[in-house]
Amino acid sequence: MRLTWPMTRRRFLFTTGTGAVVAGVLGFLGATVRYLFPNVLYEPASRFPAGHPGDFPAGEPSFLPDRRLFVFNSSAGFYAISSVCTHLGCNVRFVAGEGFACPCHGSRFDLNGQVVSGPAPRPLAWFGLSLSPRGELVVDERRTVDPDYRFKV
Repeated sequence: MRLTWPMTRRRFLFTTGTGAVVAGVLGFLGATVRYLFPNVLYEPASRFPAGHPGDFPAGEPSFLPDRRLFVFNSSAGFYAISSVCTHLGCNVRFVAGEGFACPCHGSRFDLNGQVVSGPAPRPLAWFGLSLSPRGELVVDERRTVDPDYRFKV
């Protein structure tokens, strides 16, 4: 297409309209190609091996930072408590003899994860445990259990 000066109104509208149609077609084609490659969020599995029972010392919590989870080995059995504060999702710290404390906004939980004080609306989640055929403890974050739950090996 050859542009002539001075450009007439007819030529200007034709050029602008043609450019708009080309831009629309290119946008549509780009969106179509992008649709063929969807956004996928790869989340970690909600059921995972935490380790062999011997890896967890008796009487002390073991913190799994990549899973944001505490695993306890007590005389009654094993149990797993989430370290995610139910207020805004910060990691709580274990305070020996007292329970759990959230460093972000001051929520406090007892040894069973029940709210003692602070803005947290719910207790910490407890997750079910099982034993894999390879002898590892398996945590199932889809299965919440009561605070009196203990898994005996």
